[in-house]
Formats: sequence, structure tokens, C-alpha cells
Amino acid sequence: MLWLKALHLIAMICWFAQLFYLPRLFVYHAMTEDEVSNERFKVMERKLYRGIGLPSMVLTLVFGIWMIALAHNYYMSQGWLHIKLTLVAILVAYQHVCGRYLKAFSQDRNTKSHTFYRWFNEVPVVLLIIIVFLAVLKQPA
Repeated sequence: MLWLKALHLIAMICWFAQLFYLPRLFVYHAMTEDEVSNERFKVMERKLYRGIGLPSMVLTLVFGIWMIALAHNYYMSQGWLHIKLTLVAILVAYQHVCGRYLKAFSQDRNTKSHTFYRWFNEVPVVLLIIIVFLAVLKQPA
């Protein structure tokens, strides 16, 4: 099961790389005024979201569910896991919100400021801190 945990962690690290970097790209994209930069950000954002973010999210979920399935009774009796799964569901929703913002940028319909995206960028940081502490400390809720 340790190899499965390693795969889960690798996928999670890749997913979080996208969760951290895509909103940062949105910050810079929202500040862009020239067409060349605008088009470059569109390509970077699309490739990051579709090429790294979505596959990594799916693999994180698959490996996590697989680990739970292998020790279902143990995991489902752990309060910390229920909190962690709730936070992961919020991250999945955050991923989809990023997809909506990406679509708005790709259609030149962004209405948010770079300041908004700077704050938006902090959400996965907070969730990651809580999730890691829950998983490492494994304290009952």
C-alpha cells in the first residue's frame, strides 16, 4: 500500500502545482494590456489546466479512493478523514471555478481584477495546510 500512497502524493503535488500557479497566471493575465501577452497567457493557462491540473486531480482522487477501498472500515471510522474528504471536495470545486475563470479569459470576458486573483490564489494554500496536518497527525475529529 505504500506504493499507492506514493502515487497519491505525487499526483497531489502535481495537482497543487497547478492550483498554486494557475491563479498566479490569472493575476498577471488580468494585468496584461497587450494582445501578444494576452494570447500567450491563454495558451499557458489552457495547457496548465488541461495538461497538468485535470489529469493530476483525477489521479489524486483515484489513488485516494483506492487507498480507502483497501482499508474501508479503518478509514471510514476516522473522523479526520471525513474532514479531509470535505476539504478535497472543496478543492475539486475550486478546480472547476478555475476552469470557469480560464474560460472567461479565453473568451476575453474576464471581469475580475488582479487583486481578486491574488486573494483567490490563497485558498488552496490554506486548504493544503489543513489537509496535511489532518493526514499527518490523524487526530480524531
